[in-house]
Amino acid sequence: MTLRQLFTFLGIFSLLSVAESYFVTVDAHAEECFFEKVTTGTKLGLAFEVAEGGFLDIDIKIYSPDGKIVHEGERESNGRYTFPASMDGVYTYCFSNKMSTMTPKIVMFSMDVGEGIKPGHEAANGEEGEAAGGNKMEDMIRELSAALSGVKHEQDYMEVRERIHRSINDNTNSRVVLWSVFEALVLVAMTIGQVYYLKQFFEVRRVV
Repeated sequence: MTLRQLFTFLGIFSLLSVAESYFVTVDAHAEECFFEKVTTGTKLGLAFEVAEGGFLDIDIKIYSPDGKIVHEGERESNGRYTFPASMDGVYTYCFSNKMSTMTPKIVMFSMDVGEGIKPGHEAANGEEGEAAGGNKMEDMIRELSAALSGVKHEQDYMEVRERIHRSINDNTNSRVVLWSVFEALVLVAMTIGQVYYLKQFFEVRRVV
């Protein structure tokens, strides 16, 4: 492996740090927006999951630099969207909780930024074969980087889903326990009432 290929390998693997996961709280009747400045041809990706709040739904909109809507979704619990940038500028991701009257939502999301389309460079001094091999290796490493990023996102989503399901199970178990205690108290009260009521039939009333 040449020095150029080694630097290419390290540079592409450093792209893994570009895709980070974040948590944001979107209050009722509120909207939170995030921005990403890219160049034409750059591959953009958004992945999100509603972790807590209400019916676990959120409205999502993605705007291009000219203000046009790239994607729009209503009351979604999770999603993944990938698209190439059609123009240079700032792309906007907005999470809206305006449909909620009083419940805030906690959203986990990640914004991925790939590399833009680069024109091919012709090698000089008879090094076309080496340049082609280097480009092929760059493509393979880029694909591996994208695959590893996808695995990381999947792990984050599974962690959030496990947390949500565990919370639901805990709430369900607590309600079952409280209902069981309530039923036991009702049965005890009914038993005491029946004993007291039947006891009146066996009482001997004295006539004075």
